[in-house]
Amino acid sequence: MAKTFRAYVPEQELLLPPSLGDWLPDDHVAFFVNDLVDALDLSAITAVYEREDRGQPPYHPAMMTKLLVYGYCVGVFSSRKIARRLVEDVAFRVLAAGNTPDFRTISDFRKIHLAALEGLFTQVLRLARQAGAVQVGRVAVDSSKVKANASKHKAMSYDRMPEREATLVAEVRHLLSQAEATDAQEDATHGAQPGREDVPAELRRRETRIARIREAKRVLEERAQAAADAKPTESATPADKAQYNFTDPESRIMKGPDGFVQAYNAQIAVESVCQLIVGQAVTQDANDKLQLTPMIDAVVEQFGDRPTEVLADSGYCSEANLTTLATADVDLYIATGRLKHGESAPCPRGPLPKNATLTDRMRRKLQTKSGKNVYRWRKAIVEPVFGQIKHARGFRQFLLRGLEKVQGEWALVCLGHNVLKFHGLCCR
Repeated sequence: MAKTFRAYVPEQELLLPPSLGDWLPDDHVAFFVNDLVDALDLSAITAVYEREDRGQPPYHPAMMTKLLVYGYCVGVFSSRKIARRLVEDVAFRVLAAGNTPDFRTISDFRKIHLAALEGLFTQVLRLARQAGAVQVGRVAVDSSKVKANASKHKAMSYDRMPEREATLVAEVRHLLSQAEATDAQEDATHGAQPGREDVPAELRRRETRIARIREAKRVLEERAQAAADAKPTESATPADKAQYNFTDPESRIMKGPDGFVQAYNAQIAVESVCQLIVGQAVTQDANDKLQLTPMIDAVVEQFGDRPTEVLADSGYCSEANLTTLATADVDLYIATGRLKHGESAPCPRGPLPKNATLTDRMRRKLQTKSGKNVYRWRKAIVEPVFGQIKHARGFRQFLLRGLEKVQGEWALVCLGHNVLKFHGLCCR
């Protein structure tokens, strides 16, 4: 007897539910995003349209905001991919209620309202706090290098700039001499043509490159001077290997898991109960030595309260950090160095010497039984969050360029993470 299968008739016509809301289960995250955005203050976005009466009526700002927030929740960050999902994905179609803005409209909305969208991170965090979903107490701080929207091969070191500039200047002179010779020959053959000022494309291109290289030199010299003003021990002359990227000049060469990349340093502070991000920032610094105090301040500013305990790896440890935070009423647990895999720190014996530094005291604190029990939670609190953002949702590279725009985009990424966590808490 032949094996039978369930009915499969691709051409069969279906009677779809009359309401878009019936297409998804009641606890779907799209409905949560819809209700959450409706509860937020979008006046900073809508005010832009109230001042503009010309042109066709724009898409509703609430709908556009919901599409972006939901996109960052499910790992759809590109405006082109969001536009495609508006045709192919039921959840996006439900949120859009039949609207289909094109990718350029979505991209422009994000660019125009980036600062207001960044502020939604704080609004959602405060809502979660008011709902009792999160109370900041123990917080773990960590960072990850996120690729910039620029290639490291579009960067040039300071020591190469004079050589490259001289080469281009010589090429410009050669092209000018060729153009003059060609003009003289044509004038002798056809007669002089006054007023002709044709500039060869190759000449314009090289002159543009020269101007960009000179601008890059100026920027690197200003950076070096600013560093010297802040720390007199630093040289006011840029290092030979100081880099300038012509695609995104505000990004930096950093060492990440995949080697050296053009990147930004993304920072998060995560609370220990629900893994909500309670503070976030982006920096151009390749290491975290100067980021601990700013991240604690970010938690205070964005969440509205100061953490009582802060856990961080050795990248944040410095005598300056420990001195600054010694009187900040925050219990610090910061690793002072790296241990080899499987290696454990010896139990402390005897009193610390009188001249022990704050770093020595922190090392001793983490060697105690109670210190070990607290610090061991750091990995479990903060590292899974970066895993969820970079691996589960696939955010590995910024779409926007420039520190200010990248900060706004990172706030959207962290907002998407918090919305998913908040949704999980509300649907338990």
